[in-house]
Amino acid sequence: MSQNNVGHPCILPYNCYSVGDHALTFSFGDRMDTTVNEYILQLFHRYNNFPWPGIKDCIPAYTTITFVYDALYFLNRKIDPIDTIQSLVDELLIPNTFTHKKKTNNIIRIPVCYETSCAPDLASLAAIKQITASELIQLHSSVTYRVFMNGFLPGFAYMGKVDEKINAPRLTSPRQKVPAGSVGIAGDQTGIYPMESPGGWQLIGRTPLSIFNTNAVKPCLLEPGDQVQFYPISWNEFQNWSVQ
Repeated sequence: MSQNNVGHPCILPYNCYSVGDHALTFSFGDRMDTTVNEYILQLFHRYNNFPWPGIKDCIPAYTTITFVYDALYFLNRKIDPIDTIQSLVDELLIPNTFTHKKKTNNIIRIPVCYETSCAPDLASLAAIKQITASELIQLHSSVTYRVFMNGFLPGFAYMGKVDEKINAPRLTSPRQKVPAGSVGIAGDQTGIYPMESPGGWQLIGRTPLSIFNTNAVKPCLLEPGDQVQFYPISWNEFQNWSVQ
């Protein structure tokens, strides 16, 4: 089932559709857009601050937000969960009642070693893009990125957009093991592998920072809405940082 809010006085048009029998997804488009993502995060934070009865979870992404609901809660009360959730979202998106506030966090600076031992795809990607490795590093580290969403792995932050000059497809054959801290590019996105895992992104560097720590008060170093900058460090700095 798919519905839309055409004709409703909302800030953003959307389509909504069921995901199984206990979740509803609202889609606000299909492209990487900072404004859309900011509204999605505002919906997410407003739900967290004022939880709705019968809603078990809220999952924000690039251009979608999914509400997981307790089907029995609505069934026992003879309430339609889809109409109820859509009405709540519509109310939050009515102009003059929805406050669009960007996250004002300081920029999070991430050290990255771009040397060969940490960047197995940097030289080949630079050659494909017909630029030098130094130019690729400069292009990657000169942008302030937005964290659009976390996913794939705990703490894996999808960031964008990379400069179009270094936009790159995923590898045709993913690696079985990507070291924790590896920095990669896939399409318009850049990201950091928080732990060792399989992966198909083009690896251009590695950070010594811990990106995900279950023992920390804030397990994820990077969260949706954060602003991130990378800066180059040497191999010696990387090694010394890792043993601190």
